[in-house]
Amino acid sequence: MIVAVPKEIKTREYRVGLTPAGVRTLVEDGHRVLVQAGAGLGSGIPDQAYQAAGAELREAAREIYASGELIVKVKEPAAAEYELLRGGQLLFTYLHLAPAPELTRLLLEREVAGIAYETVQLDSGHLPLLHPMSEVAGRMSVQVGAYYLQKENGGKGVLLGGAPGVRAARVVILGAGTAGGNAMRIAVGMGADVSVLDIDPTRLAYWDEHYGNRIQTLMSNSQNIEDEVCRADLLIGAVLVAGARAPMLVSRELVGRMAPGSVIVDIAVDQGGCVETIHPTTHDHPVFMVDEVVHYGVANMPGAVSNTSTFALTNSTLPYVRRIAGFGLSRAAKADEALRKGVNTYKGTLCNELVARALNLEYHPYVP
Repeated sequence: MIVAVPKEIKTREYRVGLTPAGVRTLVEDGHRVLVQAGAGLGSGIPDQAYQAAGAELREAAREIYASGELIVKVKEPAAAEYELLRGGQLLFTYLHLAPAPELTRLLLEREVAGIAYETVQLDSGHLPLLHPMSEVAGRMSVQVGAYYLQKENGGKGVLLGGAPGVRAARVVILGAGTAGGNAMRIAVGMGADVSVLDIDPTRLAYWDEHYGNRIQTLMSNSQNIEDEVCRADLLIGAVLVAGARAPMLVSRELVGRMAPGSVIVDIAVDQGGCVETIHPTTHDHPVFMVDEVVHYGVANMPGAVSNTSTFALTNSTLPYVRRIAGFGLSRAAKADEALRKGVNTYKGTLCNELVARALNLEYHPYVP
């Protein structure tokens, strides 16, 4: 199979779909790998490293898409890439279709097989291809929040860990999954006063046992959310329903009751966000203000630490890329239920029920 890796064009997206080690593995498997010139530079990977691994370089994205049978990306196609997609092509990337009706329609009209990293799901419920980037985003969320809590950045001038005789910042984390757990790790390490809310008592019990009295665990319900959000210096949204639009947990009215200079970092923004006032932003213009509260809504947070993120992502995606390239999508998905759940669009049909429900479109399960 011809596997093609284009350069990402989302604003400040420095990650790349495969590392040279991933390319080498695919070439050793007997596949051709095309890489767009400069695709890895933002992750510190020169073109020569790809060539040494056996990749064929192409200058233009048009050449990549025209030749590639399996397109391996990081982020969903941007508008400038829509015309390059063609029928029968396999697109393997983060898609986040629930809040993206235009992209969904395009994939259906072009009959592109869209396989979403974020909906590849094991029987245990674990999301192996979302996991590494959720780890990175969770850890980054606290760093970012601490930065914007500084007065010169629009915050209230609070140090996350406080000081002797002065209370630490109150960090409230909505969601105790991978992203929330990693946010906890950094927030606790920085000495913050941490509360975490989740609907799963088993998760809360795990984190309570792990951190003891260094965190406060609370069931996620409207009363607890209201109480905790109103007292938060830093609010981190880390909720996820695989494939679906994120549940809206924090209303505009509740944001208005937060103290001026408080900070919201919504990791769930690429799935629509769990805060009513959030909208996607970019690394060029990451924040905006609503009711004197700082909102950070960058939808590709891990792109800022691209070297770490690229290698972590390839570690997880490469086994699936090899299966698709080696057996074709149908055979690979037939043998791997987790991969089968990743198929969101196929031959003009929408195959993910939660995406279909979010966009009010017809749903047909994918049958390999």
